[in-house]
Amino acid sequence: MQGPAYAKELRQLTLWTHHVLLPVYGREASSGLPWCPVWWNHAEAVAHLHGLWLAWGDLTGPGSPPSGPAQWHRDYLLPAMSALRDAAGPFAGCKPGMHRPKEAPQVDAVDPFGPPSAPS
Repeated sequence: MQGPAYAKELRQLTLWTHHVLLPVYGREASSGLPWCPVWWNHAEAVAHLHGLWLAWGDLTGPGSPPSGPAQWHRDYLLPAMSALRDAAGPFAGCKPGMHRPKEAPQVDAVDPFGPPSAPS
C-alpha cells in the first residue's frame, strides 16, 4: 500500500489502536513491558498491529463465529502483544515520552542473487 490508501489504512489502524486496543490491553509501560509513544515509527510494530487489527475485524465482526473473540485473544492478541512488548522487541529502549529509533541490520548486498551490476 502506498499514498492515500496507506494513509487511510494507517489512520484507521491508529484509531483502533488508540481507542480499542490500548485502553483495554495496553497495560502500563515499563522496561519489562515497553511501549513506544510513537509506535507508528516502528515498521515492525505497524506490521504486527495491522495483522492484529485485520484478524480482530474477521473474528469479532458481524458474521464471525461465537468462538471468534476467544480465538482472536489466543491466536493473535497474546502472541502479537508478547512480541511487541518484549524487552528485546521493537520498542526496546523506548519509554513513556521517549522514542528510540532502531537501525535495520546491515547487509553486504541488497540483492546478492540478482544479476551483476553494470560497470560504471
